[in-house]
Amino acid sequence: MNRREFLSTAAGAAAALSTTMIPGRSHAAAQELRLLTWEGYADDQWVNEFQAKHNVAVKVTYTGSVDEIFAKLLATNGEDYDVIAVETSSYKRLVEQKLLKPLQLDLLANRANLGPAFQSVKAIVFDGKTYAAPFAWGSIPLIYDKKEFPTPPDSWGVLWDDKYQGRAIAMDDATNAIVTTALFLKVKDPFNMNEAEFAAVKAKLVEQKKYVLTYYAGFDDGVSIFSQGNVVLMMSMGEPQVPMLQKKGIDAALTIPKEGAIGWIDCWTISAGARDDALAHAWIDFMLDKRVGTYISEKTGYGNTTNLDANAKIGLTYADRLVFLEAPEDQARRIKLWNEIKATQAP
Repeated sequence: MNRREFLSTAAGAAAALSTTMIPGRSHAAAQELRLLTWEGYADDQWVNEFQAKHNVAVKVTYTGSVDEIFAKLLATNGEDYDVIAVETSSYKRLVEQKLLKPLQLDLLANRANLGPAFQSVKAIVFDGKTYAAPFAWGSIPLIYDKKEFPTPPDSWGVLWDDKYQGRAIAMDDATNAIVTTALFLKVKDPFNMNEAEFAAVKAKLVEQKKYVLTYYAGFDDGVSIFSQGNVVLMMSMGEPQVPMLQKKGIDAALTIPKEGAIGWIDCWTISAGARDDALAHAWIDFMLDKRVGTYISEKTGYGNTTNLDANAKIGLTYADRLVFLEAPEDQARRIKLWNEIKATQAP
């Protein structure tokens, strides 16, 4: 199970294509708002309220991956959708391909609800124009066994500690492995690295191979390996792995090391092919209502961007310590580097 599958499970079963309409209304262009989003972000109670308020029909299409979103938008220059939810690391290529419209911020009164960490997100601003509104967030934290660590480990360096050799696991993921190691090495910009920085990150990850027991893929895989015994540290896929471990009897907790950690933000944005900009902005503004933010956190366990009290109730008080994902300078190079690291024998 990956983060998207977890979100889908938390939100409940949903069809791949869900269309909810006010009885008696047609699908005429001026009467319909078309969403492309992840399951859990456009649940019926909010769709129904928005429809009633604006006297429109809302058509919701659920997606399974960022690549699918990009392909759908590219195929028709975005003409099949009005509003999309997508992660910060995707905006560079979407904007470069002219698949999005910049937001008219004066139409988003509820942007005033955004917490400090979400008021100025670098990855969604291009040429001084803001292209998205932050909506939901989470992190790639360090998870540890409290029995082994009465005091939380304060640095990613614990993954290179002889004391825990063979007792840590890490994700099989190029982006997260490289960026997290860059943060540990205090690289100035972990999304735009020079040759020396790439070399240093590669050397450190090769060195790490003698310390980690194995790499894992997916929420369930990591939890299963951790719970089988002797593992006390995990570079995590996200917050939900803590309660998953706790259900298996592990006294697990998470921490954000002093070097910081990766954060992700899903944001609402407007397609270049949107038919009614005012209606698209109305949806985004509606999604920034504190009630919606509260719902997101209570239902999924992820952070919301508008109700910090709701975040605090589930322990997500560290958004200001995260480095939010951006598009890297060369993703293909990073994947190649990660494959080289995995193919290198441990020192």
